[in-house]
Amino acid sequence: MKFENKTVIVTGGGTGIGKTTAQRFFEEGANVVINGRREDVLKETALEIDPSGKKVIAIAGDISLQETSKKLVQAAVEAFGGVDILINNTGKFNPTPFMDHTADDLQSYLDIIVKGTFYPSQAVIPEMRKRGGGAIVNTGSMWAIQAVEATPSSAYSAAMAGRHALTRNLAVELAGDHIRVNAVAPAVVETPIYNTFMTEEQVAEVLPSFNAFHPIGRNGTTKDVAEAILFLASDSASWITGVVMPLDGGITARLR
Repeated sequence: MKFENKTVIVTGGGTGIGKTTAQRFFEEGANVVINGRREDVLKETALEIDPSGKKVIAIAGDISLQETSKKLVQAAVEAFGGVDILINNTGKFNPTPFMDHTADDLQSYLDIIVKGTFYPSQAVIPEMRKRGGGAIVNTGSMWAIQAVEATPSSAYSAAMAGRHALTRNLAVELAGDHIRVNAVAPAVVETPIYNTFMTEEQVAEVLPSFNAFHPIGRNGTTKDVAEAILFLASDSASWITGVVMPLDGGITARLR
């Protein structure tokens, strides 16, 4: 198992990409700490992944607060002895015309995505240094690379571009500590995030229409993204840092 005796923190770990990523790390032998705002969802996910309750623990809290990140690291240290890998996976996506964004709306994207990368990374680095290194993988977005007219997402894209910038800056700054920092940049991935602004019926109608948007002919799955995250976090990627990897079925290759 690739991650036996490793400890991983996954933010946004209750559903979607985060849940699948936590599941895959567990299957590969890791201890996992998952975070999100909804304690009931987190606890249900943790027990679904690990019915024994021994190797997956749930810590609820607002990731835009420094205290939450400190709690996550403290829990990982107390339960498993340290932290080896951090997956910054928090996100919010609701296509909105630029002029319709409010100040509170913009702030929420910065809180969830930018602060949700900055604070957890600050919190884990001292523990990674104690272990002689580690890996941070951020869930970025194709929308931070390529604008999509059908889904106006200026606030989301700006925040995700910040996550991409943090990826590259931390990769350079932390290389001497043997801490690698990379990101994945997915296009349309079928996750529950679309249910936050569409009904179930709308999701069933709209999402399939995006299959043809990808040259490869289909939307992404949470497993597609999770497998890429696990690769970047693994020793197989030991010479890779500062990369924002497109996971987009070929979209950006076609548009560049």
